[in-house]
Amino acid sequence: MALQPSLHPLLILGSPTAPHTLDFFLDFVCPFSKKSALNAINGVLRGKLLAPGGPYDGKVKVILRLQVQPWHVTSMLTHESALAVLRLAPERFWDYATALFEHQDEYFDIPTADLTPTQIRAKLAALAASVIGQDKEAAVLDLLALKGSPNGGNAVTDDLKYLIKFSRQNSIHVSPTVLLNGLVANEISSSWGEKEWTDFLAQKAAL
Repeated sequence: MALQPSLHPLLILGSPTAPHTLDFFLDFVCPFSKKSALNAINGVLRGKLLAPGGPYDGKVKVILRLQVQPWHVTSMLTHESALAVLRLAPERFWDYATALFEHQDEYFDIPTADLTPTQIRAKLAALAASVIGQDKEAAVLDLLALKGSPNGGNAVTDDLKYLIKFSRQNSIHVSPTVLLNGLVANEISSSWGEKEWTDFLAQKAAL
C-alpha cells in the first residue's frame, strides 16, 4: 500500500492487510468520478460486496487517490479542502469526500467564475464544517490560508504535491481511473452496477 503516513486515511474501505487493492483515482469536480464514488464505492462496494459479512470483506481494500484535473479551475481547491479535513478529522474524511461529490455542481466552472480563490476556500470550509463540526471551520480555513513566501502555498500543499507526483509517476491521466493490484483496469466503468462489480471481483480477486 503506497501511502505516506500522513495520507493513510485515504484507505477508505477494507483492511490494510487485504490481499487485493482497488485504487480509485477520482476528481471532486468530475461527474464520472461522482458516479464512481456514490454508486460504485458507496452503493456497491461499501454497501454490499466489501461490507462486514460481504463476500469480499477482508479480501479487497479500496484506496482513494486524489486526482487533480487542472482544466477544472476549482479542482485544486476542492482537493486542498479534502486534505485539510484529512488532517483535522480523518475518521470523517470519506463523509466529507461524499459531500464534495454531492455538492460538486456548486464548484463547476460557471458557478465559481466570479468568485476569488479565497471566497471558494471559505465556501469549502463551510461545507467541511457542516460535516466535521462547526467548531472546526476556522481550523480548516487556517490550513487553507496562504502563508510563508509569496509562492509557498498553504499547510496542505506538500500533501497535494505528493498526490500529483504519484499520479504523474504512474501515468494516470483521466478520472476516474481504477487500478487493481497496481495495474490499470481499463474495463471498469463508472456506470458499473452490482452485477458488473460482482462478476469482475469473482474473476480478478478470488483467493
